[in-house]
Amino acid sequence: MFLCDLFPPQLIKVGLESEDKDEVFEELVDFFCQLQRTDGREEILGAIRARELKMSTGIRKGIAVPHGQTDAVERIYGVLGISRRGIEYDSLDGEPVHLIFMILAPHKDSEKHLRLLKRLNQLLDNETFFRDLVGQGDAQGAAGLIKKYEDILIALD
Repeated sequence: MFLCDLFPPQLIKVGLESEDKDEVFEELVDFFCQLQRTDGREEILGAIRARELKMSTGIRKGIAVPHGQTDAVERIYGVLGISRRGIEYDSLDGEPVHLIFMILAPHKDSEKHLRLLKRLNQLLDNETFFRDLVGQGDAQGAAGLIKKYEDILIALD
């Protein structure tokens, strides 16, 4: 699975309204549940919050990667949120985050989940990717950027 498939335009929300970590979890999970027409909201939120209790997923300057495993989803999904204002996240560097890459996976896909986290981490090593993505005004443009930078990453492998 490619990151461009994991974060399609319909699962990208530009202009997040949240101001803190817990609000953004709810905003992105609600966004996902509405689009997927699922009633697994509480289970999904619980999985994301349980993982976050272990250690902040605000792992890079301006970037958070909350993720969780739950059987409320039948396959791996990604939801990307973009905030120009920034969100107070209790990140490791203490700075607000602007990009939130939420990954939801069923327990049966643990290995695939880890591979996707690794690929995302490689993509996030490119600072230009961060700047370009934060500057996107719509979901289609954001999805196109993910594909563009992932294609570059694959070509370098």
